[in-house]
Amino acid sequence: MSGTGAPERETIDGSGLNIVIVAGSWHETIANGLLEGARRALEGAGATYRVVSVPGSFELPVVAKAALEAGADAVVALGVIIRGGTPHFEFVSSAATDGLTRVALDTGKPVGFGVLTLDDEAQGIDRAGLPGSREDKGFEAADAALRTALTLRELRA
Repeated sequence: MSGTGAPERETIDGSGLNIVIVAGSWHETIANGLLEGARRALEGAGATYRVVSVPGSFELPVVAKAALEAGADAVVALGVIIRGGTPHFEFVSSAATDGLTRVALDTGKPVGFGVLTLDDEAQGIDRAGLPGSREDKGFEAADAALRTALTLRELRA
């Protein structure tokens, strides 16, 4: 199981940061867990945020780019992709990953990567920050976006 070796981190001050959570709506239970984890991280840091829903993970990059171009300091991209019996999994996983990486590099702004690529639903439940989950990938993605936005702010000052 992934998640071992995660660093212990102090709470950060994200006040003054404007974050957009772009959240896919497939696999509602897992997606809602990811979203709640991201909200906890942003609220705990005092960041301002809004949530924008998209149909699925394939749509994350274009909406993330629009949010960053509209002035967001960072985006938290949340999605759930579960392997099936066709190559669709590989296509969507690759498109979302490559697209979000390109958005971050093209805009020079952070994209917290909270897209779960899973073999089955149980893996997602275990990573979604739900009661009994071992990991909270929504929280981790939002925390990474915040920390990166603060680092970039410091470098550009």
